[in-house]
Amino acid sequence: MVQSGAPWEMMTATGRRARPVFLGEYNHSLDEKGRLVMPRKFRPGLERGCVVTKGQDRCLFVFPLERWEEEAEKVLSLPRTDRRARNFARSFFASASDQVPDRQGRVQIPESLRAYAGLEKDVTIVGMADHLELWSTETWAEVSADADAYYAEIGEVLSGDGGI
Repeated sequence: MVQSGAPWEMMTATGRRARPVFLGEYNHSLDEKGRLVMPRKFRPGLERGCVVTKGQDRCLFVFPLERWEEEAEKVLSLPRTDRRARNFARSFFASASDQVPDRQGRVQIPESLRAYAGLEKDVTIVGMADHLELWSTETWAEVSADADAYYAEIGEVLSGDGGI
């Protein structure tokens, strides 16, 4: 795959559109109705709709519909005989909220998900290539500082030759 001129999508070698690519970190605020304005460059990747659900480490995941279908399949493939897998699936699907951004690019974040992630006003939106993470800006500062501390070390481990 090669990157197209559009910052939010990838193109296959045949020139067909592939899935959106979400990169970067953006600070936005929730409005009084619990809506979050998505960064302009992410909107085309979310225009068909998205699913907001609980993420790891007290953040929220935002999946474009195509990506959500892939994640749902993974969760559905977990063994139903495993209590941890059942509990994970229950939490993952029960907390999920399908959304379509409005004309201003706003996505409604349900109260239960805002409470889970500690989102009150200031939100940091983090592009994770194939999905977005929504963080309380305060929590993101702590999490990203911790991640930065391990960045070089993990890069070495992942590449096997001293860096990515």
